[in-house]
Amino acid sequence: MRIVIAGGHGQIALRLERLLAARGYEAAGIIRKPEQADELRRLGAEPIVLDLESASVEEVAEPLEGADAAVFAAGAGPGSGAARKETVDKAAAILFADAAVRAGVRRFVVVSSMGADASHPGDEVFDVYQRAKGEADDYVRGLDALDWTILRPGMLTDDAGTGLVRLEAHTGRGPIPRDDVAAVLAELVDTPATAGLTLELISGQAPVSVAVKSVAGN
Repeated sequence: MRIVIAGGHGQIALRLERLLAARGYEAAGIIRKPEQADELRRLGAEPIVLDLESASVEEVAEPLEGADAAVFAAGAGPGSGAARKETVDKAAAILFADAAVRAGVRRFVVVSSMGADASHPGDEVFDVYQRAKGEADDYVRGLDALDWTILRPGMLTDDAGTGLVRLEAHTGRGPIPRDDVAAVLAELVDTPATAGLTLELISGQAPVSVAVKSVAGN
């Protein structure tokens, strides 16, 4: 399998690339800065230097050609302002989805945010972020050409992963290590029966593979 990850140098993406490479998959990460390439190579992933804030659909579709799955894990980051929530968390997600459709990649997984909602009220940067993520999620859900799954983790932590999670349509709020988010993403990519689901994720009691099989109906 070849999996292309947008936001390839992000904290979750780096963990995911390591996991996919360990499974023997071909992982490729889209990065903005050429100096990030060596870190991806060390993890066993192919770096693709491309700026999703300025690239065209055609330019993004090119590295997606022949891929088995695409994962949108890009984000403007906590230090960014409202403008980049629109250009990265919303516009880049929509661009990546359109590019996947153009390239014929059906399996599409989105790392969203718990509470993402296109009608989220408020004017603070976090409010803009929640609206941007919600609007992007709504757009992806409207694309019949994609077998999409949207993952909405709770509060992200850098604690060591436990491999034990709660993955449901609605979990309520709670923390989740980035290690465990990446582990769930690796399973979701491999589980097309989760297509059409929007899932919340927090730490819990179920092993990752069991949790994913459960929501897939297995």
